[in-house]
Parts: sequence; C-alpha cells; structure tokens
Amino acid sequence: MGKRRAASRQRANRMIVPAAVLAVLAAGAGIARVVASSDDARAAAPIWHAPASSPPRILEKGGVPPLSPRVLETGPVFPVRPAAVRVPGDAWWSWALLDHRTGTLSGSPNLGETSTTASLIKAWIGADFLRLADEAGRRPGDRRMRQLRIMLRDSDNQAAEALWAAVGRAESIRRLRHVCQLMDGGPHRQMWSNTRLSARDVVLLGRCIADGRAAGATWTPWLMREMRAVRGVGDFGIRKAFPPAARSGIAIKNGWVVRDALGEWHVNCLAVGDGWSIGVLTRYPAARGYAYGASICRRIGRQLRA
Repeated sequence: MGKRRAASRQRANRMIVPAAVLAVLAAGAGIARVVASSDDARAAAPIWHAPASSPPRILEKGGVPPLSPRVLETGPVFPVRPAAVRVPGDAWWSWALLDHRTGTLSGSPNLGETSTTASLIKAWIGADFLRLADEAGRRPGDRRMRQLRIMLRDSDNQAAEALWAAVGRAESIRRLRHVCQLMDGGPHRQMWSNTRLSARDVVLLGRCIADGRAAGATWTPWLMREMRAVRGVGDFGIRKAFPPAARSGIAIKNGWVVRDALGEWHVNCLAVGDGWSIGVLTRYPAARGYAYGASICRRIGRQLRA
C-alpha cells in the first residue's frame, strides 16, 4: 500500500510541472492583451520588442531599446518611428510597427490580439499562389494573372475566391504562419475573410512580402508593384497619412467588412514602405461606416510618421 501511495505522489508531481509552466506562459502572454482603445483619447504607450525573430522577445512595457552607434551614424532619415498613439472615441484598435532594418517591433499594448482580416489577407493569397507556381516551375496564364491583378488592385472578391480555392483554402493560412513566422492568428476552416491575425502578425506579413519569402524572388517585384497600385475604394488608410509624393512608393492592402451578426465593422490596414511595415486593426459599431475605420488607420499612420 505504501509503495502504491508513493507511486501515485510521483505521478501527481510529474503532472504539476507542466501545469506550472503553462501558468507562467499564460501570465506572460497577458502582457499583449491590454485593450488600447479609450473614450478619453489617452495615449497608448508602445510596447517595445527586441529585433524580430521567431518569436520576438519582449524587452519591457514602454521604454526604448538603444540602437547601435552604427545604425545611428549611418542610417538614413527614416520616415516612421514608434510613438504614443492617441485615437479619440471608443472603437477597439491596435497597431504595430516593424523596422525591417533592425528588426525592432513596437506597437500598442494589445498588438497580439487578433481580429478578422477581411480583404487584407488577399495580399498573402496572391503571394502564396505565385510562390507555389514558381516552385512548381509554372508561369500563371493570362486568366490567373488578371485574377491576381484585380484581387490586389481592386480587392475583387470573386477573384479571391478562385485563388483561395487554388491555394488550398485554410491550408494556405497554415503555410502563412510557417513561412512568415507569425505568432498569434490562424485560419478559418472555410472563409478567407475570417482569417484572424494580430497587428503584430500583419507587420510580420509585410516584412515577409518585402523580403521575398512570401511570393519568392521571381514574383516579389511584381507583387509589390501591384500593391503600390491599389486603387478605388480600397485606397485608404495609412498611405494617406504621407505626403502625396511619397504615397506611390508605399505598398498597401486594406480590409473592410461589416459583420452583421456582431453589428460591427472590421477595418484593417497594412502598409509596406522602404524598410518598414505598419499594421492597424479596428472594430467598432456598424452604424459608423467603413470610413470611420479608414480614418483611424490614417490617424495612426500620421502619428507614426517621423
């Protein structure tokens, strides 16, 4: 009997250790779950991270990690920098900024909280299709190239549906997590529009597109040109915060959808510049319209301009 009790205690102790580890991890993850919206428009101080790896290590909540003297002395004037961002009203919002040169990631305290991407995810669907075709030694035909172009430039949903099926639907988002080393989001089993990403994931996707991992070396220049050529109703948000002369060099993909079941608009913005990416996610009551979310993206972009 005594031997059985001792064996039982040993088994219980083996179970306690993983539970304790999980508790510590859960407490640490809570750092990125503070909601950054406010009805009194108080500033949301950025969280700073070490150079982004997989995953980036949180240095501290607030504060600025020092840049190396080489970066300070030789780096060009950079058009963006972290800031304490203010947005009036009671919408939910989050933002992240990734410096591609140094790998430094910063953002709102809730930069790891996910939301549905809507059409923003079309940037990845296009990249994934092109990379897979190139890896298979195929060049997409004229019909596919037209689908890619109108999906990226005009946010055409029928083209997105066709390409989403061609890349394997949810399996494509699982590749996105692996290829771009995302940290927070994941796929919906059927709908590309319901893919969930965080602002942190959005800027990691932006870097992944810019550095060629997403679309591959052959197609990255073409993809970036198409994202710089976004037009019509989808041309809003972060890019509009920059002077007109600078906008043509900024690649974007935005997402906007009203979630009737929730009574909410979800409006999201990705912008990729020369050496940087910014991501903004928003949610707010449906009665306010999509322009309200577009204005939040533009406002945050303006505050992150150096």
